[in-house]
Amino acid sequence: MPVVIPAGELGEFVTALLGTAVPNPDHARTISDVLLWASLRGVDSHGVARVPRYLELLDSGEANATPEMTFSAGPSGVTVLDADRAPGPVALTAAAQEAVRRARAVGIGAVGVRRTVHTGAIGYYTSRIADQGLVGIAFVAGMPNMSYPGVTGAAVATSPLSIAVPTSGSPAVLLDMATAGIALGKIAQYRNAGKTLPSGVAATADGTPTTDPALAKIPLPLGGAKGAGMSLVFELITSVLVGAPIVSSFHSDDPQGRVHRQNALIVALDPAAFGDPAVFTAQVSSTLAALQSLPKADPDTEIRYPGENSAAIAESRAAKGIPVGPKVWGELEVAAGKLGVALPTPV
Repeated sequence: MPVVIPAGELGEFVTALLGTAVPNPDHARTISDVLLWASLRGVDSHGVARVPRYLELLDSGEANATPEMTFSAGPSGVTVLDADRAPGPVALTAAAQEAVRRARAVGIGAVGVRRTVHTGAIGYYTSRIADQGLVGIAFVAGMPNMSYPGVTGAAVATSPLSIAVPTSGSPAVLLDMATAGIALGKIAQYRNAGKTLPSGVAATADGTPTTDPALAKIPLPLGGAKGAGMSLVFELITSVLVGAPIVSSFHSDDPQGRVHRQNALIVALDPAAFGDPAVFTAQVSSTLAALQSLPKADPDTEIRYPGENSAAIAESRAAKGIPVGPKVWGELEVAAGKLGVALPTPV
């Protein structure tokens, strides 16, 4: 059975754990906020389950605990953030803030992010943009870990896309999806639970499709060539665009080609640059209402828009606590004992 921890206490606990590895308390809090946001919304594969991995990345030096991040000079609506291997939540939160600042000034802010490490759930960053009344768009490219049609083994990454759109009086529309049929973190969840994977979502290391989570090493692209093609173009408009290609380097003789890293592109659009922002959000809401008023194929099924269900889960978990699986809780207990951090009290 999972252990249920009050959201606030779990956040403080995770911040304390990360604070033992990250000297800047604001950075520790930022990483914690991103992970807790995912757990609150039911995206447990990208939530506090990732804390042990973040501690490993920081301890090994793969993630830089004291990064010196710098923004490049450029056109008023565009910049590149060199993250200096900062943890992804630190780098992308800074990029999202800068994208908003530029969008407020000129209508659009586009921030390329170079040399970061594991960005977490990218819906967090676009939702922060939407919370400020802007449209948020984000792409991330990482290390090849997914198949590509006609290729044996890992070829491209499970690169995600997120778009968040503000509404009038209801949770933002939030699309947050990977280009794979299943995320690696979800495969781990199936493995931990001893459950069989759905067919057609994962393969063994040599590319043979499997439903055994113990054998599954490579996610398969969502929609076959469609997901694979999306991953490839995301690499082009993130990594290649900021001069830090990953895919070509990974598959070359470059000794640094397989060093863990990620790149990103975050875009903020100010509706005020296109028209009346109040009219925009009102029409977004009326569009959603029109969709949800359509005849139901099944009377017992709710018609929901992207992000609505996870927002409801977040409201429930904020009130009742966040369930943490026994395996993850065991790992957190070990980390807490090693680092001298007090465990939170379960509900």
